[in-house]
Amino acid sequence: MTSSRPDAGQSNPATPPRIEILLVDMNGRLRGKQIPIEAEDKVWKGAVRLPASTQSLDIWGDDNDDLTQISLTLGDPDGAVIADRASHRPMPWAPKGSSQTLATMHTLSGAPHFCDPRAKLAAILERFKDKGLTPVVATELEFYVMEGSSRETGVPMPPSILTCKGAPNGFQLYEMDAVDSMQPYLDLVRAYCAEMGLPADATTAEFGAGQYEINLNHKADAMAAADDCIYLKRVVEQAARKMGLKSTCMAKPYSDQAGSGLHVHASLIDKDGRNVLDAKGGEPTLLKSVTAGMLKTMRESQLLFAPFANSYRRFQPSSFAPVDIDWGFSHRGTAVRIPEKDGPGARVEHRVAGADANPYFLLTAILGGMLLGLEETLDPGPATSPEGGPENPERLTHDFLTAVEAFASSAFIGDILGSEYQKLYADTKRKEALTFLRTVSDFDYRTYLPRI
Repeated sequence: MTSSRPDAGQSNPATPPRIEILLVDMNGRLRGKQIPIEAEDKVWKGAVRLPASTQSLDIWGDDNDDLTQISLTLGDPDGAVIADRASHRPMPWAPKGSSQTLATMHTLSGAPHFCDPRAKLAAILERFKDKGLTPVVATELEFYVMEGSSRETGVPMPPSILTCKGAPNGFQLYEMDAVDSMQPYLDLVRAYCAEMGLPADATTAEFGAGQYEINLNHKADAMAAADDCIYLKRVVEQAARKMGLKSTCMAKPYSDQAGSGLHVHASLIDKDGRNVLDAKGGEPTLLKSVTAGMLKTMRESQLLFAPFANSYRRFQPSSFAPVDIDWGFSHRGTAVRIPEKDGPGARVEHRVAGADANPYFLLTAILGGMLLGLEETLDPGPATSPEGGPENPERLTHDFLTAVEAFASSAFIGDILGSEYQKLYADTKRKEALTFLRTVSDFDYRTYLPRI
């Protein structure tokens, strides 16, 4: 690491400041424009334009017009990039005075574009508002920090300070040495979070070498919580660049190390600020019903929790990534955990998603499942406990293409995302899945070429 100063790498003061207006694409990647600070008015007047197909690009950046037919087939029309002032934040790694804002793609007629992830979450939040309820959400993001040389070699390597003769120093779960060794980097992350107003709470070392988790405090605004999560992903990468390192939110960057998850805690408050999931010492009927709603829709939503081929390497038995569609009280091996059932802290914890999930789609699917549990009285079945759980529980899939087809045929997904976007997303992900299936890997060659 090159510096321990929290402001390490700050740009030359002579470099002019800028504002960046950012869209979140289907894969959770930020796309947008840099605009000179003297032209900032364009951002707030809604005058920024980008092709609407920006929101339909696959993981390689292809617009797949042959599948989606929203690019050159239509003349690749512009959309209006409408900034959200509530998401406006400083950009501490850029020249002083620079800032960034998240935005939603709209059609030129003024409606949110059917491809925009933030618009999907906004729509599900309106349905809660109609019921007089507000979701309260917190996220916990795991990620890996690596040697900067990983960019050139294409092979991830833990930071050298966490290795001995090139090998990781063992599992680092909650190990303070692993935190202390990376303190300059973590200090820079904290400094960036503080300047941006991100509600970063605890930081812990996770299992893998160079793996960390940062918790964001809960917010009674799920859109703001998703924005915070997207910004945190940007912060950990920008801080890594300043330190000559690399960060990644890949779900499974190392085959022999733990995967990275994105856990979500959620509760619901009414207009008086009361937690409606509070069991008040009795049977947690509503809490169990919203849990059942999430479980009932989990298999068809898995593509949103695990959106890439690599995502499915994380779902392995005897790991902290769930493989069964189950629930439990304070059980960290379950897909849905209930940490508390009584009092203002009564909530659910959704533990399925990888760190690679798009936070807006993730929250849309989780809240959509909870909404189902509000509208119907559902039974999640017996809880999983250290003594055991339900016999032959339904399982999450380990296969990318299977998840695509479950998503594509789901009435629930059509309801929360719209059937038009459901088809576009499924077609795009099916192409990605088939591309991986058709690609012969180096591991194939090493295994079969000498033997067959």
